[in-house]
Amino acid sequence: MKIHPLADRVVVKPLEQESKTKSGIIIPDTAREKSQKGKVVAVGKGKYEDGNVVPPQVKVGDMVLYREYGGEELKLDGENVVILKEEDILAIIE
Repeated sequence: MKIHPLADRVVVKPLEQESKTKSGIIIPDTAREKSQKGKVVAVGKGKYEDGNVVPPQVKVGDMVLYREYGGEELKLDGENVVILKEEDILAIIE
């Protein structure tokens, strides 16, 4: 399925959290922290300011760090994704 976010929305596929600690202890799903890192899979055209379109600063393929409670989590074609506003993205990770 293709998804085309509107305005300044960005679709991010969260990275999987580690299921084991460095010492080998298995972390159950209920105790894992929510991921705040992910890969951008779709980007909107930008937001309108003063009658002009401001293009997004992120692009498809960027690895990003985003707010823990930013955006909406949902499943698309069996994969977890987060749709958030570009302002909820804190940084691009290189």
